Amino acid sequence: MKKWQENIRRVIPYTPGEQPNIPGMIKLNTNENPYPPAPGVRRVLGEMKEENFRLYPDPACSMLVEALSERYQRPREQFFVGVGSDDVLAMAFLTFFNSEKPVLFPDITYSFYPVWAELFGIPYERPALDEEFRIVKEDYERENGGIVFPNPNAPTGLYMELAQVEEIVRCNPDVIVIVDEAYVDFAGPSAMKLVDRYDNLLVVQTFSKSRSMAGMRIGFAVGNPHLIKYLNDVKYSFNSYTMSQAALELGAAAVKDEAYFQKNIERLTKTRERTKKELKALGFHFPDSAANFIFASHESCPAKEIFEALRQRRIYVRYFDAPRLQDYLRITIGTDEEMETLLRALREITN
Repeated sequence: MKKWQENIRRVIPYTPGEQPNIPGMIKLNTNENPYPPAPGVRRVLGEMKEENFRLYPDPACSMLVEALSERYQRPREQFFVGVGSDDVLAMAFLTFFNSEKPVLFPDITYSFYPVWAELFGIPYERPALDEEFRIVKEDYERENGGIVFPNPNAPTGLYMELAQVEEIVRCNPDVIVIVDEAYVDFAGPSAMKLVDRYDNLLVVQTFSKSRSMAGMRIGFAVGNPHLIKYLNDVKYSFNSYTMSQAALELGAAAVKDEAYFQKNIERLTKTRERTKKELKALGFHFPDSAANFIFASHESCPAKEIFEALRQRRIYVRYFDAPRLQDYLRITIGTDEEMETLLRALREITN
């Protein structure tokens, strides 16, 4: 090892889903939305002027914050936006998790959490999900330096009822509780309803799933104005211009088309429920997903073998070679046509 290498920060990085680019492929491995963004996004894209890109974007992201404020009927001071929910969550880890006590998040959850904790030197512990892959709320009623969990959880897809979420927040008044709601639009009520009641709650959402804008990288947080100010203080100390002008304008356009948004959610949910029935008939079992994916295991055929066989057919799903996960595949919900192609392939493979 060279001398200069002694001072390099080393972490085990997050492993993103494979991003193949093969003609005729079916990509069901990264939970992207198979349908295009709202029509207003295309219109605004066509109207953009070169002048928009010559100047720095608004560091306060006012256009997007205002659109979110109007959509959710909340004061703009309650919103923080960033480059995807990953950026928002990383900023929240950096801002709020500075205790010597361990931050708590589940043992099976979004795999970026331990990466950020390691990167920022945050102590953490990972209470185990129960045998049905559910969060045990009593595990979060002990001394800690903060709490973060997705709802619905990933990669299981299970949704925790709002009363249980509130119980975790209520039992932890002295630390920040972050509820990561990347998939909540496919599930049930958002914890956003609790923000006015609990000043230690931060709710994080994304445009990548339900709003079909994963490529534009837009995420946001909702919390009391004090939390939002703390986040902005850290952001402005780190990078004032985190979001591009294009992301601000297109994100605002996406928020304004509520009818398209609801239609998109409805058709994906219908496809998800229909796929569940078909998978059960093929011998798969899975937690009752409330997200835009299904976390499925077959009764006799190993998950890795199915994963490889699908890959040979240019159908990509996600396989996690990790304890408690190695028997499962995470399957994103695509279009009806894509799911039918997947099901035909699974009938061949499992037979």
